[in-house]
Amino acid sequence: MYRLIACDLDETLLDKARHVSKRTQETIKMAEAKGGVFAPATGRGFYSIKQTLEELEAANKANHYMIGFNGGVVVENQGPAIIKDFPMPFEILKRLFEFGSNYDVAIHLYTFDQTYVYHSNPEEDAYLTTIPHEKRFEDDLRFLEDQVCYKALFQNLDRGYLEKLEQEMPADLHDLLEISYSSNRYIEFNPKGVNKGAALQTLADHLNIPMNETIAIGDNTNDLAMIHAAELGIAVANAVPSVKEAAQHTTIADHEQSAIAEVIETFIL
Repeated sequence: MYRLIACDLDETLLDKARHVSKRTQETIKMAEAKGGVFAPATGRGFYSIKQTLEELEAANKANHYMIGFNGGVVVENQGPAIIKDFPMPFEILKRLFEFGSNYDVAIHLYTFDQTYVYHSNPEEDAYLTTIPHEKRFEDDLRFLEDQVCYKALFQNLDRGYLEKLEQEMPADLHDLLEISYSSNRYIEFNPKGVNKGAALQTLADHLNIPMNETIAIGDNTNDLAMIHAAELGIAVANAVPSVKEAAQHTTIADHEQSAIAEVIETFIL
């Protein structure tokens, strides 16, 4: 039996309005009643998924977990309590910021408690309406020097532009980073070796669940590591081609059609 499900949020679990469908909520409860653990695995931080945790009836609950910042933190929801974290050194964060500032991108920098947004634009402001964040208007990162940071990302609606930016990144900086893409608008950066797959292994070890009892579900390249790591990797119907190629199974439904309910009904219930 599969006992641990790690599931991406945006464009996977959540619909376009960023809600979990009633059908999916019900099937997750049924899986949990059979002893399963359902863990959101997201590029976002703990406090930015409050609505989702409430819809899953998992907010501030013991024995409920989430993976945040693309694997930068593994968290038990009650508290919250950080089980394990993988910070980004400030010098790498600073170099990334200086590099990104030469391009037409909005820049996000993440601590556990806050998302700081620099060089924003109207499209990104609209997209972030329901996600807690703080806009910064001066290119001064000194206030972050003594804080624990986990991730950075750049935003532009042109995926090709972001790929070109990655190609132009200095090789010595590129080699220090785990780089992925999400939502067809972000290029995301974690320290090398930090990803959702490593975090899934960390959570499974914490719960004493063998990896051959794990499922990972996603749609974009920041989900690839956990799809490779899990016993059963699943792509939702709207996933990008590389994720479908890596997965052992692709759903019939997309994220607007309760794809996660389909997974649970097929492989657990």
